[in-house]
Amino acid sequence: MANPIDSLLETPDVLTQLAVQYGPRVLAAALVLVAGFFVMHWVAKFAARGLSRLPLEQPVRDLLLRVVRIVVLFLFLLIALQNLGIDLLPLLAGLGIAGAGIALALQGVLGNVAAGLTIIFTRPFRVGEYISIAGEEGVVSKISIFSTTLRHSDLSLVVIPNRKIAGEILHNYGEIRQLDLTVNVAYGTDIDAAVGAVRDVLASNPRVLQDPAPLVAAAALGDHAISIAIKPWVTVPDYVAAAGEINPAVVESFRLQGVQIPVLRVTVSA
Repeated sequence: MANPIDSLLETPDVLTQLAVQYGPRVLAAALVLVAGFFVMHWVAKFAARGLSRLPLEQPVRDLLLRVVRIVVLFLFLLIALQNLGIDLLPLLAGLGIAGAGIALALQGVLGNVAAGLTIIFTRPFRVGEYISIAGEEGVVSKISIFSTTLRHSDLSLVVIPNRKIAGEILHNYGEIRQLDLTVNVAYGTDIDAAVGAVRDVLASNPRVLQDPAPLVAAAALGDHAISIAIKPWVTVPDYVAAAGEINPAVVESFRLQGVQIPVLRVTVSA
């Protein structure tokens, strides 16, 4: 058995031999990785300038830039491994086998990625549009590879996995929405005057869009009143506020013009 003291004394010689043999390779590999890091940023910046000139959605640009970064860094990683003297064919074969196992373990994540790519390239909705999907609705604030984020009117956020969106029925309102309001007037009312009063209210409200034109018309004949439908178009951010302004304005306009809004009287028998 070798003397422990002799082995300890031989350690510096072994370290020196390893440093001489593998040191230049490790240093070269490290320099290659550092150079790859800077080249990756330079190529990504150059690619971003080129993609900015193309009519692409922001999520598509982000995805392409991410792919460019990964490809450049992967190429420099292969060069660094070659400098270390590592045989790449067995390594790539091992990565392929490991990738298959990882894919089986991460089926849900990969499903989100596949659905995210479908959403990004088919563009069924865009950032800033109001949609209803998977039992949720709101303004699309972010589209990523894994999920889509909706913003509610109360400023809360809903994050939906993309696999829950792909294949579902989607209601895309776009960037404007149509209010669905109703007001009842008595049967003795001049309908044209009442409709004109509502149109005046809509015309004076800055939140109401004039193109498309608002829809105001007698919608139904009830037992005790005539229902007038009020359906103006507003932008998505003004949807809630516009309804809160139009309703009291219509009531005040009717009061000034003497238009009667019938009140259903409920009688309780003793």
